[in-house]
Amino acid sequence: MENTLPTGLSGPLETRRPKGQDTARGRMKVCPSCKLKFPAHSTHCFVDGAALESMQDPRVGTTVAGRYVLESVIGEGGMATVYGAHHRLVDRHCAVKVMSRAYARNEVVRERFRREARAAQKLAHPNIIEIFDQGETPDGCLFLVMELLEGESLAEALAFGKLGLERALPIAVQMARALARAHDLEVIHRDLKPENIFLARLDVEERVKLLDFGIARSMQDLRLTGAGEVFGTPQYMAPERLTSIDCGPPADLYAFGAILYEMLTGDLPFDAEDVPGFFMQHLKEPAPSPRQKDPSIPEIIARLVLEMLEKKPEERPVDAHRVLADLVSISGSLGIRVPREPAAEPDSYRAPAPTLPPVAIDRWAHRTAVFDQMLRCAYPATPPRELVQLLSEVRRLIAEIGELRQRAVQEQRSLQAIETRARETRQRFGTAVQALGVDLSRSRDELKAALAAHVVLSAQDEDERKTVARTHRDVLTWEGRSGFQRPYPELAAAYRAAASAVDRWTGVHRELERTERRAQEHRRAVSDLEYQVDELRAALAQSEEKVQEEARSREQAVGDYGRRADELESKLIDLATRFCEPLRSRPELSVFFRELETEVAA
Repeated sequence: MENTLPTGLSGPLETRRPKGQDTARGRMKVCPSCKLKFPAHSTHCFVDGAALESMQDPRVGTTVAGRYVLESVIGEGGMATVYGAHHRLVDRHCAVKVMSRAYARNEVVRERFRREARAAQKLAHPNIIEIFDQGETPDGCLFLVMELLEGESLAEALAFGKLGLERALPIAVQMARALARAHDLEVIHRDLKPENIFLARLDVEERVKLLDFGIARSMQDLRLTGAGEVFGTPQYMAPERLTSIDCGPPADLYAFGAILYEMLTGDLPFDAEDVPGFFMQHLKEPAPSPRQKDPSIPEIIARLVLEMLEKKPEERPVDAHRVLADLVSISGSLGIRVPREPAAEPDSYRAPAPTLPPVAIDRWAHRTAVFDQMLRCAYPATPPRELVQLLSEVRRLIAEIGELRQRAVQEQRSLQAIETRARETRQRFGTAVQALGVDLSRSRDELKAALAAHVVLSAQDEDERKTVARTHRDVLTWEGRSGFQRPYPELAAAYRAAASAVDRWTGVHRELERTERRAQEHRRAVSDLEYQVDELRAALAQSEEKVQEEARSREQAVGDYGRRADELESKLIDLATRFCEPLRSRPELSVFFRELETEVAA
């Protein structure tokens, strides 16, 4: 099954419709014959006279922010509806996710919706859904504008069973890249599941897109989740997600492990009849090896999956970079092609979309010419003054709309230049953070290994200390018996045993001290790299604030021009209807009405 989808929607898709837009505007109407769209107050099509019908969805046919024309519904969820749309000024098809009116006054939900835009937009990674724009509709509903994707979700792919290593590992590699970027910039997804992983079709390749950051948590944000609230999908939730809202990147790695388990075996690592059952298994039961489900799965990948599914966060891989490195190594050892690094692909840097020609204005200019011919044909001598005035007003409005469009195009070009610079800046920061992230991952791994060795050596050190203490007691016992008055062989043996024990203890203790020094060195390296990454994050945040401030006035201007043009086009339709109404009954004008019908259908 292949579909078009811009982003995941929390929860199953529903048939529930939003309650509508601003009641003053009402529901758009459409001509059932020629499909021309009309404002809510219109009753008949001026082209063919057919009675108009209300459109099924109240937003379809409307324009958001004066520039995004909503064309169709492509997905619905409990919190939002997603529409296929196009930008009226530039050649860009997109998807617009509009929050349900039921949540328009809920500030917590509104903040989560805004967070989705902020989180995904700053990540700027080819394996993460791209956010073009965000804003608010006149009726108070927030919206996001995103890239439009062709393909299927991972959930749809898994509906047919396990994927097999040749497909699963390239998908996992791209997921790891996306998570590495998100975690590098301190964004935790918190709801990783197959429904939120989209497999986009790009020629012969399959591009993974991580979706739906609606409940993602930036570690720089203030706490948003209330006490006692648990958000996410039970089948993929890490144990710490059930006991704390302050979970970190390891929680995403746990969910990633559950998804990879499902891709390899076709089954979840845990199976329960209800939500509490899943929670208890995540908390208490060790995950079974994927090889129990399918013995053909290589041991090396099974070990990685089980490590990602460890109950304690500190026992999982140190970060997504470590998982990525392991997946690339495993893929290479199995002879499975690793997808190219997205940064090396030309389409990872989106070129500015070309400006669209003024099709709507051209059509109205053509209609005006037809109207003029209709007047001359119907009234060769003196046309009615009212009709002449109507046609003159149509021409005036067309000129005004054309001027508004030119102004909007100029602002849009400036806005695109800002967007291009912002995208390049995000790419530059992302690349820099990634390079540091790889080094940081290596240092974390070395620190983890040093700390693990320290634990082992500490236990050995304690054992050797106890051995020295025991042999020392033996020495004291035989020294007491001999009183240094006569030699005992046992005393010599006790001295030799004590000396050997002290030598062993000395060797272990020296190695323990070296390990402690190595751990300190790695800890300093980790701290230094984390500081550098933090500095880059702060610089990126400042850059994003500057971009938003610079773009805000341009976006407002484009939106204002677009809304004014919509108002004038609505007046044009009214004028055209009034102009055509008295002429419709004249048979000699039927050829002109057919020409108008042909123009609408084109």
